[in-house]
Amino acid sequence: MNDGEVREDVDPQSPAQHAESVKVQCCPECGSSRLMRDYECAEIVCMDCGFVVAAKIADRGPEWRAFDDEQRAKRTRVGAPLTYTIHDKGLSTMIDWHDRDIYGKSLSPGQKAQVYRLRKWQRRIRVSDATERNLAFALSEITKISNNLNLPKNILETASVIYRKAVKERLIRGRSIQGVTAAAIYLACRQCGLPRTLEEIAQSSSVNKKEVGRSYRFLIRELDYTIPPLKPSQYITKFSNQLTMQGKVEEIAHKILVAAKELKLTSGRGPTGIAAAASYIASVLTGERKTQREIAEIAQVTEVTIRNRYKELVGRLSFEMTV
Repeated sequence: MNDGEVREDVDPQSPAQHAESVKVQCCPECGSSRLMRDYECAEIVCMDCGFVVAAKIADRGPEWRAFDDEQRAKRTRVGAPLTYTIHDKGLSTMIDWHDRDIYGKSLSPGQKAQVYRLRKWQRRIRVSDATERNLAFALSEITKISNNLNLPKNILETASVIYRKAVKERLIRGRSIQGVTAAAIYLACRQCGLPRTLEEIAQSSSVNKKEVGRSYRFLIRELDYTIPPLKPSQYITKFSNQLTMQGKVEEIAHKILVAAKELKLTSGRGPTGIAAAASYIASVLTGERKTQREIAEIAQVTEVTIRNRYKELVGRLSFEMTV
């Protein structure tokens, strides 16, 4: 419905008027301005008297239909989405190496030489200054570490934004790019609540754990981030998946952690050690027993830590569960 001005082709009986676009402000039959577009019949109809003001109107929308937001997002053709994982945010173009024109015909030798020069200068202009070269190398490192750790897309985007902020604040000078990129990924994991340890980040990158931790604390201090502390419950699902245990084990482990938190047994303890001990107790209760060594290797803690946390939990908690 359009109560105001409508601009479309009018008077289908007149080819001259149908060919040009004129302003339609009201119905020529009754003078009403209440006009409605009928997209199925390609007409503009007066809502008062039913007079067809215009027919065979052109549909300026897309040729596809969408019934929900997901279909609309998939079928929209507006180019690649904006991403922070590429130094130019994915807005640049690339000249391919097929040496063919738009019709698929091969280029002549002179045209090939010209396209080669255009391709060379386009590649040079795309990375023009030192900052873009730094970003191009660092973002590729972030992508490589994320692929090694199988991190989701949101972690990759968040880490890229963090590194861009560090470059904008000129915090990279005097520090290794690999160390800052690894720290940005760890910071992104902490922000998004994904349980990843410094050891895992260091193993997937070319820097040691000490350098990653130093760069992480530096970014926290300089960029003024507030990172919530890790919770033991965030590691339960990870341990259960890596140990291929049933969902019942994970459920019982979460109940153990809730009870331990109420008794304040988790304060002052490492989250991975508490989570590993809860997973061990849950595996014993369900009969799907895993050894302390297996859980220690997955959790990257010592067996002594699991035994100490296990004794604390068993000594303070009474298990009345029917499995």
